[in-house]
Amino acid sequence: MNAAATNTNPSINKLTIGRENAPLLVIDDAFTDPESLVELAATKVYSGVDTYYPGVRSKAPLSYQQFILEKFGRLFGEYFDIPGSLRFTGCQFSLVTRNHAELNELQRIPHIDSPSYRELALVHYLFKTDLGGTAFYRHRATGFEIVDEGRKADYFARVQRESVGPDKPEIAYINGDTALYEQVGRQEARFNRMLVYRRNSLHSGSLARHFVADPNPRTGRLSVNGFLA
Repeated sequence: MNAAATNTNPSINKLTIGRENAPLLVIDDAFTDPESLVELAATKVYSGVDTYYPGVRSKAPLSYQQFILEKFGRLFGEYFDIPGSLRFTGCQFSLVTRNHAELNELQRIPHIDSPSYRELALVHYLFKTDLGGTAFYRHRATGFEIVDEGRKADYFARVQRESVGPDKPEIAYINGDTALYEQVGRQEARFNRMLVYRRNSLHSGSLARHFVADPNPRTGRLSVNGFLA
């Protein structure tokens, strides 16, 4: 990657999610040459991860992280009300490789990445076909759309009870309203679109019933996923 790969005039939309008005940034056309990222991703070696991500990952280059921080770091800090400078705590090419029937219990429901208001998640879509975007949810029993430190004990206790209840999640990616969750926001995937949101917002990839995992970075559900704090 080089400086020429960044777009000098991306489209930036400042949005909020649901009743709790969690901030969300949608940035289109962040890079002028996103195909180069796909080609770089295709040269990488991928491995499974010790998280609930339903696929494999490989580290993204430091140059990518530097470009994001130089181009958008101030915007992120201002919109999400985070004082001081931001840094990446993780940044990886991510490729979904699990089909619906292969998901464990926690991969079938929305999740948070962290209860902290200071930590952000970044998703940069690098696929062109209709493989699903990202949706945001409200937990019906608690009304939570955000799960912070003060809410997490109650939330996860209820999730545990619901996992064996009459409305337990079906064996599939969540993609819309269910008996346990209400979808309160949705962003469709678009090639070279970037989403940034707080890690404590309940969210999930929105993968349709016909989704079939593809392990090829050039044709599968490839993204860059980063965490910032």
